[in-house]
Amino acid sequence: MPSVSMRQLLEAGVHFGHQTRRWNPKMRPFIFAERNGIHIIDLAQTAQRLEVALAFVRDTVARGELVLFVGTKKQAQEPVAQEATRAGMPYVNKRWLGGMMTNFVTIKKRMALLEQLEARQGAGDFERMTKKEAAKLTEEMTKLQGTLGGMRKMKRVPGAIFIVDPHRERIAVTEANKLEIPVVGTGDTNVDPDEIDFIIPANDDAIRAIRLLCALVAEAAIEGASERSARSTGEPGGMEPMAMPEAEEEAAGASDELVAALAGGAALTFEPDADDDDLLPGDRAARA
Repeated sequence: MPSVSMRQLLEAGVHFGHQTRRWNPKMRPFIFAERNGIHIIDLAQTAQRLEVALAFVRDTVARGELVLFVGTKKQAQEPVAQEATRAGMPYVNKRWLGGMMTNFVTIKKRMALLEQLEARQGAGDFERMTKKEAAKLTEEMTKLQGTLGGMRKMKRVPGAIFIVDPHRERIAVTEANKLEIPVVGTGDTNVDPDEIDFIIPANDDAIRAIRLLCALVAEAAIEGASERSARSTGEPGGMEPMAMPEAEEEAAGASDELVAALAGGAALTFEPDADDDDLLPGDRAARA
């Protein structure tokens, strides 16, 4: 079962929001406190919302649908690709092209072109071309691999989209909303929660937080795939309803743990690991 403790959420920095001046007032219900000009996210609500979101992801995959992972900011690219691949799910981690959902017919044609180019390269066709022709096709293929490579397995629009930083991925959110594709999204203190069907109140800038959340969503997808496989093979039992370990007790004690951490000063200073050097300048400023 996908599980996470309150301590893991704290250690990953999931509770750090943006500077108070950069907030969206609609996120007020998910904010626990303000310290040193930074909003602190209520981890009790994070745990509760996370449980609901993970159950939805599991059930979506169990129905035979795909969940598209999306995260194009620098610090999200690796965990999005890695965890989506581990779960056998499609992903977009370089650039969201306008129309990826609303004009999926065209996107499918571009993916078909990518497969053709790769097949021609594998067959040695590029070696028989002039250098100029081969270079042009190689450039086109590389470009398509970057933008569409992670979506190869998608034959139709996904059953849901998991988005890291919906505030940044506004076009993806808009297209999903237009097509009524459910959106599971991280909800930092600057997002509009009304646009997200299953919001996970969380820091979506720190690499450790992003990795943790992506891994949990991937685990939920893997569970859903296992459940579907068990059903198709006629294995008895199936999956038990997913629940976070001791979820109610964790949620009940979350505020107390946050209070203790804040009182002790532990949560007042953001301590990035070496990987957090990859934060974009604007993201680093948000944590200053």
